Amino acid sequence: MKLVSVIIPLYKAEKYIAATVQSVLAQTYKNFELLIIDDGSPDQSVEICQQFTDPRIKIIRQDNRGVAAARNQGIRESQGEYIAFLDADDLWAPTKLEKHVNHLENCTSVGISYSYSSFIDATGKPLGLYQLPKTNNITPVHFLLRDPIGSGSNLVARREVFEAIRFEDNIDGTVEKFYFDEDRQLHPSEDTECWLRISLKSDLKFEGIPEVLIQYRLHSGGYSHQFEKKATSWEKFLEKAHFYAPDLIAQWENAARAYQLTAIARRAVNQGNGSMALKLSYRALATYWRILLEEPRRTMLTLSAACLLFLLPKTLYCQMQTLAFETVSAAQKRRLSYHERY
Repeated sequence: MKLVSVIIPLYKAEKYIAATVQSVLAQTYKNFELLIIDDGSPDQSVEICQQFTDPRIKIIRQDNRGVAAARNQGIRESQGEYIAFLDADDLWAPTKLEKHVNHLENCTSVGISYSYSSFIDATGKPLGLYQLPKTNNITPVHFLLRDPIGSGSNLVARREVFEAIRFEDNIDGTVEKFYFDEDRQLHPSEDTECWLRISLKSDLKFEGIPEVLIQYRLHSGGYSHQFEKKATSWEKFLEKAHFYAPDLIAQWENAARAYQLTAIARRAVNQGNGSMALKLSYRALATYWRILLEEPRRTMLTLSAACLLFLLPKTLYCQMQTLAFETVSAAQKRRLSYHERY
């Protein structure tokens, strides 16, 4: 059995880290090392991790440098042929590693394996909503318009894909290997920027498993709630991509900007911020109006929901939102049921 290195960046996650670590220890695939990278966390997160006595766990401490730096340190310290990341507030299904390892073992042309995701709230309660991305024929354009991986907690990858994008730099007088870009202005878009570079520089493919193998937690402290910060980081991502993929960005920049703004607007709608959702939706349309033709249903639903949230009394909107969520959830569950049958 090949060794999998599981890397958890840890910062201010004392409410969730125990459940996250337990979801790794409960994996049916047992040959893994768990590297917990303490990124200068000021709370009790590390003390909670120290209560686990499993010999596969290793806690590595560093000054606070951000999630990209924590992942880089994890890769440097890792020994596995496969590498997986897990955010400190997300959860894995027990068969997550087993199914991805089997996928990679059976499909030698695949370098990164990922899956469907479900959403849970701060308490771990399922929201009944899912992320069901495209699972094959992934090109660099997909990372500009609709990142199929969706979360840093989702992928299991061959070490080779990270070696394909490795670079060296001198920080604080020490030459080190880097994989993720540690520019703080890029956060929280550093994941997608890394996946884009891999898709451009590695000959190995991205391919998904059409099963829900991760629970992605939505809560007020999560990066998904920092709407303006996400939009600003996306601009930094496009700026950086100009340097290594100028032709790609020249063709897709406005579309990439509009698709991302619409995606952030949907998050704002889900969190009840109607004014922010409207602002982001209008910016998307002003940037690239053709999104209405390319993705009419999603774009109009997002814009309509933003308008209703902004205009209607909260109680009435909540009733309509509940009905809409139930409709979407039912459709997604039918799709999942179809995949399970076939």
